[in-house]
Amino acid sequence: MAANALAVMSPEGGLSRYLTEIRKFPMLAKDEEFMLAKRWQEHQDPEAAHRLVTSHLRLVAKIAMGYRGYGLPIGEVISEGNVGLMQAVKKFDPDKGFRLATYAMWWIRASIQEYILRSWSLVKMGTTAAQKKLFFNLRKAKSEISALEEGDLRPEQVRQIATKLGVLDEEVISMNRRLAGGDASLNSPLRADSESEWQDWLVDEDTPSQESVVAEAEERGIRMELLQEAMAELTDRERHILTERRLKDEPTTLEELASQYGVSRERVRQIEVRAFEKLQKSMRAAAEERNLVEA
Repeated sequence: MAANALAVMSPEGGLSRYLTEIRKFPMLAKDEEFMLAKRWQEHQDPEAAHRLVTSHLRLVAKIAMGYRGYGLPIGEVISEGNVGLMQAVKKFDPDKGFRLATYAMWWIRASIQEYILRSWSLVKMGTTAAQKKLFFNLRKAKSEISALEEGDLRPEQVRQIATKLGVLDEEVISMNRRLAGGDASLNSPLRADSESEWQDWLVDEDTPSQESVVAEAEERGIRMELLQEAMAELTDRERHILTERRLKDEPTTLEELASQYGVSRERVRQIEVRAFEKLQKSMRAAAEERNLVEA
């Protein structure tokens, strides 16, 4: 697809230069984006895919910057996000009625988070949805209850965080210790004068099978399709409010949306809750129809 074009301007070649270069790609108007997406969908036009990808590289960079706290090279994080973006373009259906950015951000985040989970620690991290949520939200949860000191959490703090994130107390304790351990990056050189990296000397005895990798990718793709279909069933106002409140790195405030729509903050909150409930119900129904969940 657009992989060759992206390889030429990889962020690993110089982050500042890369960020400057991607700003040169113009943003697409809604109608232009729709026509390009149709050209890719119907004719596999590589030029159309290239324009769709390059016009959203700034979105990838913005999302990737939110993951700078995990000690990994930001250039590599952006590259992984670009992989997610290309997957999103490949599967995007413009007839669903919403913009590519809304759909792509889910793929971008998923790709970045999978990379972080693979690379962050020598100790294998959990891969259930709850454990991933714990990994990416523990620091924020600790900050909210002012549990910023080093060392183990107090029992009441553990219970509070476990309840908030829907995991076991033991999982909170274990993850907190892992995050405090300060694992070194596998990409670190063995010596200052050496080109060899630590990962070159590790024997991977727990590599997942190709079948499981494909199965996980297919499952992630199905979830994205369910979300895309469910989002299309919302009204324009519901979709916009839900996107602004729950799908952005920095959610828009109730006050801003209330002013935009000329309604009260409480009314915006009600629309947000209703839209989220509709989204869950629609995705659940679609999953059951496809026999993807247990009855």
